Amino acid sequence: MNLSEWLVFILIMQIIHGLSTWKLYVKAGRKAVEAFIPIYNFVILMKIINRPRWWAFLLFIPIINLIMIPVIWVETIRSFGKNTTLDTILVVLTLGFYITFLNYTSEKLTYIENRNLKSQTKSGDTVSSLLFAIIVATLVHTYVIQPFTIPSSSLEKTLLIGDFLFVSKINFGPRTPMTTVTLPMVHDSIPFLGVKSYLFSDDVTKKETSLLNKFQLPYFRFPAIEKIERNEIVVFNQPADTLRDMDNFKPDRNYYKPIDKKTNLVKRCVGIPGDSLEIRDGDIYINGKLSQLPESAKPQFNFLVDTKGEAISQDALVNRYGAREGLKYENGDFALTNKGEYFLTLTDKEAALLANNPTVKSVKKYLAPKGIDGDVFPHIRSLGWNIDNFGPIYIPKKGATIPLTVKTLPFYKRIIQEYEKNSLKIKGDEIIINGKVSTTYTFKQDYYWMMGDNRQNSLDARFWGYVPFDHVVGKPVFIWFSWNTNGSGINKIRWNRIFSVVNGNSEPKSYLIHFLFLIGFYIMGKKVIQKMKKQ
Repeated sequence: MNLSEWLVFILIMQIIHGLSTWKLYVKAGRKAVEAFIPIYNFVILMKIINRPRWWAFLLFIPIINLIMIPVIWVETIRSFGKNTTLDTILVVLTLGFYITFLNYTSEKLTYIENRNLKSQTKSGDTVSSLLFAIIVATLVHTYVIQPFTIPSSSLEKTLLIGDFLFVSKINFGPRTPMTTVTLPMVHDSIPFLGVKSYLFSDDVTKKETSLLNKFQLPYFRFPAIEKIERNEIVVFNQPADTLRDMDNFKPDRNYYKPIDKKTNLVKRCVGIPGDSLEIRDGDIYINGKLSQLPESAKPQFNFLVDTKGEAISQDALVNRYGAREGLKYENGDFALTNKGEYFLTLTDKEAALLANNPTVKSVKKYLAPKGIDGDVFPHIRSLGWNIDNFGPIYIPKKGATIPLTVKTLPFYKRIIQEYEKNSLKIKGDEIIINGKVSTTYTFKQDYYWMMGDNRQNSLDARFWGYVPFDHVVGKPVFIWFSWNTNGSGINKIRWNRIFSVVNGNSEPKSYLIHFLFLIGFYIMGKKVIQKMKKQ
């Protein structure tokens, strides 16, 4: 739905609410017309059911309202003496229309004006407390901060597999959910069940006509407190994600996934709107200059390490030289090829350190030569682009206008058609957008270039292209826990990473000791205050 369609829908729901409750309003000593006045009617309803007026505000917050509406239904019937379990089941199963039935049989009802909420049964009070806790948690999760787990080695050395993060949504502006019929605090699937957590028609031929899809909210983002800076780490929804596997990371056009239900990824934003980006032999150049990464960033590449058949211990490779990935023997050791070479993923510093090992004869960075096609974005073989030699490519900026030809169209086709919702046709050398022949295009939003620090082991913008701003989720700010699956015993916990800050310019520093000190100080202070009160 667009904004006007949503306003019409809300107006219709207000009329239904008025027709379903006006007699109950009168029974409660209010005027019938108050049941029909948008927003004001909910404020009055809160007074009728003896609940805080600010509850009315929660009814208009996406996702939160899915929890609040059934609560209001139940509180409404209880305010008129309908307290049985059967009444509660009826009002929920009928989607609130049990209230309509009661409205037109109101002669049998008695309004309980000063309902004593504290006198509720213990089970009822427990349920109310639980619902309130869920509402608060959902509000924080949806609009303020969200937990996130690092699933891959794409940002290895900066963010590790097994890091548990808090992602702030307020830095780049909280994005309101677009998928309204969904379970709260769950992403695209229900844990352990593996089924979708939301209702939506996935077939691209039905996505616009499906009744469920009509309840999609238009994109909206609250004001941000900062802009995405170059080389910041960002969490975003994968643009190319669909419900079916992709062919070489090119989206399956037959299936569709809502933006806010696409897979969450975390990468480094190496290019911002308006930049010209190029990759030369693995190094990133922005506007013709070598990109200066923060100290905390540690780009990694694949290296061929020749030992002439001599072995290097697994412990030394991992703990002394920092190797994290590479071909392995079945027994877990990094593999030696028939030529006596290790294939390891290292930073340039780690590779230089390893080269000083007497066992090592040579260390060579493994790069795809310029001119060799790597089937990368925009998937034009004649360009000869690959993950190590790519571009130059322009990163679109909101309001910028670019010349458009049949040759340049592959770079922007997905933007024009999918991200910015235009109709697009090609007739010979003519490009027709929204029914008009177009030789230029003006972008409606900003775009970003997201890449992993683990340069040759990362599925990123080099495969699917630009990341629209409406796909941005938030900014990782804090590692609250870190688990090393390859460790043993107490070493499975990475103690030096717990309570450390993300996106800084220096090495992560754990504030666990500081936190424990504050906890201890609070406990001691509380005991002292209690002791003083007793005296």
